[in-house]
Amino acid sequence: MEIRTDSLNGAGRAPHQSFADLALEPGEALHVLHPQQIVAFRGESPQREDKLMNLKGMYRKKKLIRSRLTGPASMLLALPAGYTLQTLTLRESEDLLFEFRHLLFYTEGVEMKSVMLSFKNMIATKDVMRLKFSGEGSIGIMCAGPLREWKLDPEVASYIDTRSLIAYPHNAKIDLSVYGNHLASQHMHYQWKMTGSGSALLQAGRPDAQLEQFVGQDSLMKRLLREIVPFGGVWFK
Repeated sequence: MEIRTDSLNGAGRAPHQSFADLALEPGEALHVLHPQQIVAFRGESPQREDKLMNLKGMYRKKKLIRSRLTGPASMLLALPAGYTLQTLTLRESEDLLFEFRHLLFYTEGVEMKSVMLSFKNMIATKDVMRLKFSGEGSIGIMCAGPLREWKLDPEVASYIDTRSLIAYPHNAKIDLSVYGNHLASQHMHYQWKMTGSGSALLQAGRPDAQLEQFVGQDSLMKRLLREIVPFGGVWFK
């Protein structure tokens, strides 16, 4: 399977719109978990077969559909604004639990099953189950920025922004928390307090519209000079 990703940032195009081109060789197959992201497909009609996903309770009783696409074929997949596609090759001892919304596809030879969370983790994450993969092959992950591993420790807690967590080890202990002194805890997003062995997967470039606006603003001094100095709007652009 050949994958090419790009961004539509040229003149006259909307920023932060990404896509992925995938090409399947004869005998190859791909399972797309978000079929609505398939923008274009080149192949014969019977090469696409949609099925209901066999998840416990259909994952919160939603009728989730996956598409099985076989080669030779090529397709164009759209990604959410600000997101990129990262491929992860599975390891023999893979024990990560993924959230469905971040998964775009997995290759033939990979097995997917739903894992019911422990009661404590259900309370912390407000989620009933997560997805676990096994076998040989790759999975495609939609994430904001680079995908990074964060090693967990059985004793020393890691605090991870809830918006950045992509996957975590099955054995991890999770609590919803904040950290730092009173001022810090009052001005931060909720964190997952995690301990355990193995590594969590994090998206390290989460879009932040407020930060982009703040960074793009002029300095206070420049704004004052524009107001005070005659023709300041001309001289201090």
